[in-house]
Amino acid sequence: MAGVCVPWGGEACRLLSPIRRKLPASLSLPPKSSSMNVDDNLGSFLEILPGDLRHRLLNDSRRNQLVEVIMDLGRPPEARYLGEPGGQYLRNIEVSMEELEDAQELVGEFGADNRAGIEGTLHRISAIRNRKGFIVGLTCRVGRAVSGHIDMLYDLLHYGKSILFVGRPGVGKTTVLREIARVLSDEFQKRVVIIDTSNEIGGDGDIPHSAIGGARRMQVPKPSLQHKVMIEAVENHMPQVIIVDEIGTEAEALACRSIAERGVMLIGTAHGEQLQNIIKNPTLSDLIGGIETVTLGDEEARARRSQKSILERKAPPTFYFLIEMRERDYWIAHQTEKSVDMLLRGRNPMVEVRRRDEEFKVVIERWKSYDGQGI
Repeated sequence: MAGVCVPWGGEACRLLSPIRRKLPASLSLPPKSSSMNVDDNLGSFLEILPGDLRHRLLNDSRRNQLVEVIMDLGRPPEARYLGEPGGQYLRNIEVSMEELEDAQELVGEFGADNRAGIEGTLHRISAIRNRKGFIVGLTCRVGRAVSGHIDMLYDLLHYGKSILFVGRPGVGKTTVLREIARVLSDEFQKRVVIIDTSNEIGGDGDIPHSAIGGARRMQVPKPSLQHKVMIEAVENHMPQVIIVDEIGTEAEALACRSIAERGVMLIGTAHGEQLQNIIKNPTLSDLIGGIETVTLGDEEARARRSQKSILERKAPPTFYFLIEMRERDYWIAHQTEKSVDMLLRGRNPMVEVRRRDEEFKVVIERWKSYDGQGI
C-alpha cells in the first residue's frame, strides 16, 4: 500500500502506512491477497426461473456478472449484468402468471417489505403487486458472498470507531457489511450482532449464512420495527458491535445515536452517493451530528467573513468515519466531524481516496481538496 498522510492528523502530519496508524501491536494485518473469492450459489438461484431461462443463463459466459433477472407479467424476461447499462431480454415470449406462481412456490414467504429469499443463500426476491395484492412482477437478485473487500478498510476497523457507508443501490454496501461482520467476530473476537431486516445480510432461513462468520443475527418482523430491534439487541445481548443495513428513518437514526452513546461500535449503510446527501437529508442528518441555524454576533461574523446566519453541526456525529462508495473498488473516506464542519463553512475537506490498481492491490491516496465531485 502507498504511504499516506493521515487526513485528520492536523498540519503536522507524517507519511505513514495506513495500517500502522497507532495500532495495537497485538492486532494482525489482513492477509495479503490480490484476488477475491466469490460464492454465489447460482444453481439455487436459477432453480426458481423457468426452464428455458435457466438453460440460457447456465450457458451464458457472463453469468458471473449477472446482477438480477426481471420477470414482469406480460413482458419478456430481462437480465441485468454488472457494469452494463440497461438490460438484455432473455427471450421474446412474455412472462405468464403461471411462471410467476411457480417461482413464488420455490422461495420463502414474502414479508411486509415484499421481499423473500431462498433458504441457505443470499439471493433476494422482491415482488411487485397489483391493487388486489397479487404478484405481477419479480426482481430476482443474485446474492454473492465476496471475501477480499476487507483490505479496503482493515486499518480503520482497528480504531473501534463507528463507520457509515453511503452509496447508490447495487454498489456493494451489503456485501461489505457481511465481510466486516465475519472479520470483527472471527479475527477481532468481538461480540457482533447483525440487525437483518430483510434477511439480506445473513440470508433467508433461521440459520444464517456462513459468510457472516461467528456474528449473531437478529431478524426483524417488519421493516418499521428495525429501530426497536436495534435497541433490543443492545439491551438483551451485550454486543460490542451492531451492524445494520439501510438506515432510512428518523427513528432508526435516533436509535443509532442511542446505541453509539452506550459505547457500542456501529457499522451501517444509508442510501446516498455523497456526504452532502446525508447533510441535506433532514431524516438522516442526525447520523452526522445534525444541522442547525446559528446567528452570529457582528464581530464573529466579520471575523469569519460570513453572513450572520450560518449552518453549524448540532452535536457530535454518530459515525466517526463515513465512506462514500463511488464504485465497488473506489471509495472516499471522511473523518465525519471535520468533513461536515468544513463543508458547512464552504470549504473543501481533506479526505482519503481508497481504490484498487490494475494489479488489484489497494492504494490509499491523500487529497487536500474534496468538492464532492470526481477526484
